[in-house]
Amino acid sequence: MKVLFTKTAMVLLGVGAVLSSCSKHQQSEKTGMAYNDKTNGGYERFRQTHPSPGPGLIPIEGGTFVVGGSADQDVTYDYNNVRRRVTIPSFYMDETEVANQDWLDYLHWINITYPQDRELYYNALPDTLVWRKPLSYNEPYVDNYLRHPAFQDYPVVGVTWDQAQDYCQWRTDRTNENILRERGNLVAWKDVAGGGKGKGKNAAPAPTNKEPFNTDIYLNGQIRGAGVDGKKMLPDLSPNAKAAVGANGKGGGKAVRPVRLEDGILKQGYRLPSEAEWEYAALALIGNTQFENIDDNKVYPWNGLGVRSSKKATRGLILANFKRGLGDNAGVGGYLNDKADITAPVRQYPPNDFGLYNMAGNVNEWVQDTYRQTSFEEFDDFNPFRGNEFTNKRLSDATKGQYAKDKYGRPIKDPSKSNKKMKYSELVALQQSQANGTDPNAAPGTAAAPGATAAASAIPGQKNDLAGKPYNADYRGYNDTVSSALYGKTTLVNDHSKVYKGGSWNDMAFWLNPATRRFMNEDDASAEVGFRCAMTLVGAPEIHPEGKPHYGVKKAKPYKATR
Repeated sequence: MKVLFTKTAMVLLGVGAVLSSCSKHQQSEKTGMAYNDKTNGGYERFRQTHPSPGPGLIPIEGGTFVVGGSADQDVTYDYNNVRRRVTIPSFYMDETEVANQDWLDYLHWINITYPQDRELYYNALPDTLVWRKPLSYNEPYVDNYLRHPAFQDYPVVGVTWDQAQDYCQWRTDRTNENILRERGNLVAWKDVAGGGKGKGKNAAPAPTNKEPFNTDIYLNGQIRGAGVDGKKMLPDLSPNAKAAVGANGKGGGKAVRPVRLEDGILKQGYRLPSEAEWEYAALALIGNTQFENIDDNKVYPWNGLGVRSSKKATRGLILANFKRGLGDNAGVGGYLNDKADITAPVRQYPPNDFGLYNMAGNVNEWVQDTYRQTSFEEFDDFNPFRGNEFTNKRLSDATKGQYAKDKYGRPIKDPSKSNKKMKYSELVALQQSQANGTDPNAAPGTAAAPGATAAASAIPGQKNDLAGKPYNADYRGYNDTVSSALYGKTTLVNDHSKVYKGGSWNDMAFWLNPATRRFMNEDDASAEVGFRCAMTLVGAPEIHPEGKPHYGVKKAKPYKATR
């Protein structure tokens, strides 16, 4: 049963993120004031929306399941995936692994955007030398696997965890930029390419923003102006809004504004899935569920205990790309078992019940988690994850609330050491101390301030001792106790150890079980490891409300003033 996106969600997508256009303004339930009325201050209320997934993603309806529940005794012998019931919120996930063509798109953008920055391009290149083996003739893959068109729909490999993070950020910004340019909220692609060419009153101004689009910087109002604003900016109802500047550089038009997060137009950021999300999505028990009862559990992303298809048309065919036995990566010539010797196209095998391809075999996949053997025993039972590194966007101008940017136009982020919002007086004092270079937590050579939850140790009057002993407050839950003295001698686990899952073309069937887990350093790469992206789903978690009982949501009664 392949899960399809609901008609209800598609309808909501069509009306999402647009100001209410009803002739009668909605009212605040608490004050009675009308929304979207520029005569009373321009308080804005937006139509509630259930956003659609970003390009390449499909919805995964969350719920409760047992992590490690599909594992047998052989898998759990080292106690690194002890069974535990958890709840996974609904989210979106890539239908397929990221392919070579997808990565070539990324490299092309870097090349045309920063043609002189050879270091950036080089750092984004996958390590094609992962194919080299001392006693194998894999040299043709070193030269051909990434770039030859024969492999364009094969999964990208040789990519580190760090490189996958950079790709997710790039994909987020390119997706949101394309949405804004296609909608007319930013200058259209053709006008950007034409450099503002044209004649008469319809001539487009030349683009003035030389930095690449960044979602965080845009939402902070730092990407504005003639040559940047599109022809279909949204109306600004605030009494403090300034009139729009036309193509002739003069004012007099209606007040407009860029898109805000409240509009629901921009997509949430692409990211790697958490380990728990990945295992939940791979297992896809939704196809075996009736009225909260699971009819049959699974060992693999498909039903049954075997690895061959039982359907009449494909009976006997291997259901995933893996190593059937020692020395058997493909099968016997004339009737190859899985039709692949190394990797295979990202849509080669049947999808699971969520509609996800190759959640077992083909390539292992990076997930977001930092590896610890005892993670399953320690993490929270709602949305479990290990590896949080909470950060704050650094301010370059505190009075204007502008973010500091790096040379690529991205916001600079500093580690957060506090889980509590600072008082404004404390924030001002911190900013002043950083500007004077007296803050011990300020980045070397900078005088910029972190955001409103900046380093707690810099708060005036706060003591950095506990029972008379110095300590480093760490609210991130990331710096787990790891003996650096024993690293490389009795353990290879540290804060840079990241989890990968799923089994690959060069793994036995044992690793196809969704509960299995391995780790590798975040800056290492392999010919057997790729990745796919995920995205957080905001709003109601139910993907398929049709045909199910519901409690109705009552509307508030309009307030009527009486004399």
